[in-house]
Amino acid sequence: MKTRTRKQDKVNIITLGCSKNMVDSEVLSGQLLANEIDVVHENQKKDHNIVIVNTCGFIDKAKEESINTILDQVELKRKGKLDKVYVTGCLSERYKNNLETEIPEVDAYFGTMELPLILKQFEADYKAELIGERLLATPKHYAYLKISEGCNRTCSFCAIPLMRGKHVSRTMEDLVKEAGKLVSMGVKEVMLIAQELTYYGLDIYKKRSLNDLLHRLADVKGLEWIRLHYAYPSKFPLEILDAMRQRDNICNYLDMPLQHASDNMLKAMRRQITKSEMDELIHAIRETVPGIHLRTTLITGFPGETRDDVETVKSFLQQHRFDRVGIFTYSHEENTSAYDLEDTIPAEEKEARAQEIMEVQQEISFEKNQEKIGQTFKTLIDKKESGRYLGRTEFDSVEVDNEVIIQTNKKLTIGEFVNVKITKAYDYDLEGEIVP
Repeated sequence: MKTRTRKQDKVNIITLGCSKNMVDSEVLSGQLLANEIDVVHENQKKDHNIVIVNTCGFIDKAKEESINTILDQVELKRKGKLDKVYVTGCLSERYKNNLETEIPEVDAYFGTMELPLILKQFEADYKAELIGERLLATPKHYAYLKISEGCNRTCSFCAIPLMRGKHVSRTMEDLVKEAGKLVSMGVKEVMLIAQELTYYGLDIYKKRSLNDLLHRLADVKGLEWIRLHYAYPSKFPLEILDAMRQRDNICNYLDMPLQHASDNMLKAMRRQITKSEMDELIHAIRETVPGIHLRTTLITGFPGETRDDVETVKSFLQQHRFDRVGIFTYSHEENTSAYDLEDTIPAEEKEARAQEIMEVQQEISFEKNQEKIGQTFKTLIDKKESGRYLGRTEFDSVEVDNEVIIQTNKKLTIGEFVNVKITKAYDYDLEGEIVP
């Protein structure tokens, strides 16, 4: 098949995995556009001739999805519907040699930090001056802001450092500039992401500097919500809570993955914290920022986990009554320190334990949502579906948390803020009406 000329090239980027991958895809898109190359995300029109698959390699399910997506695109290339298939991201970083052997039909594989090499495939140059120049894959009123890359933590279950390397902070100047650029594009909310937010600044400023960054971002005019994701509990910098309390546009919301509540498991996971220390931290957070909504994630089925450990997690949830909880089943990952442990818990049992724990949280979530009935919340309109609008309060992040269902004859604009009085509450969603 004759390859099309460059002027006709249209690149479709398929992003798998986490929001950090999404930001990488958006940056790649911005670089391609700056080099006058047509690019889209998740193209539904099927009028592209080149695909870049940005893969995830975090856990088994994510790896399987990435491989299946690559195979699907290779099959389209075999049928003559694509000219080129490129693969980048975490799976490619971690298993490049294996992938080149197993799926040689891919035109080139790239690691997580090889953006300039991807651009060379298009005879394009990396433009370092393009800070904030991203083609958003999200709706234009919110965006993710990646404040650092990599991770220095040594959690025994985690392969992220193998794929993303050591922690590298971005400068405050670059982040403030990017936030300003995002606001000029229509962004109202930024979600700060990293492998580990609280480590920010230690490498370049020689101290934990998330607090300083938050104040500088809060000064960006037009930025109405700043949300914190992925904060590590050990040596948590409590001063960021003061910034949250002092600045109106920092959401009273914190995503702090704890992973477990049993001291045995926390030690085996190398989390550098004990249950009692987590108890104290949660108490301090809620005392400093009354009304804060806490989200955490947990892992079940880690090697050696007992029924007592599962019961400890359930009691922990009942004690602290988190507003939001997500749960993963343990994935036995090569080259992590936990890989030396015997993964003896069957997949079905891991899932059963996860379900058991989530049933506890489901009841807590329902009760907490019921408490919101009659209250009025500033709500950001995200989308319209089936004749109704869906929005979020400051206490909920995109996709993982509650949505507010709004039935109204009034025409609302996606990305606008409205006041909503909650009239009904469910396990994981709210329903309400617009009020002045």
